[in-house]
Amino acid sequence: MSFRKIAGLFLLAACSSATRNAGTDGQLTGAPAPKAAVEQFLSAVNAKDLQAMSTVFGTKNGPARETMDRSELEKREVILACYFSHDSSRIVGETPGQQNHRDIRVELKKGNFTRQTTFYTIKGPGDRWYVDNMDIASVRDFCGNPGN
Repeated sequence: MSFRKIAGLFLLAACSSATRNAGTDGQLTGAPAPKAAVEQFLSAVNAKDLQAMSTVFGTKNGPARETMDRSELEKREVILACYFSHDSSRIVGETPGQQNHRDIRVELKKGNFTRQTTFYTIKGPGDRWYVDNMDIASVRDFCGNPGN
């Protein structure tokens, strides 16, 4: 085998592994750790950036933006953004969850309200972590109350 063919194979292998965790638009999805997935999700919520939310909101199969109808995903993200919009956040704990999840406990403050909620993260393709679900009930009074 010639040197060029071997070099080409190495280049091809490097390119394919570099894009393995990327979404359809080439952007890296998920986060390297459970806490990072929650932090990125909450940052995107406060920025009202649905695109950024969709990079870390997903399942063990990867980002929801690649497995869910776009209009349904955007509706869910708008609702989640209302409930999880906050003035400040602090991660207070991480524990093993059910069915390979990591449960991230977060304290959120909005106006006069301080609530603790849980985000459920799961490892997806390429060892990337996604926010799979969250406890909305504990922050139900955040939505519609801009600064109480």
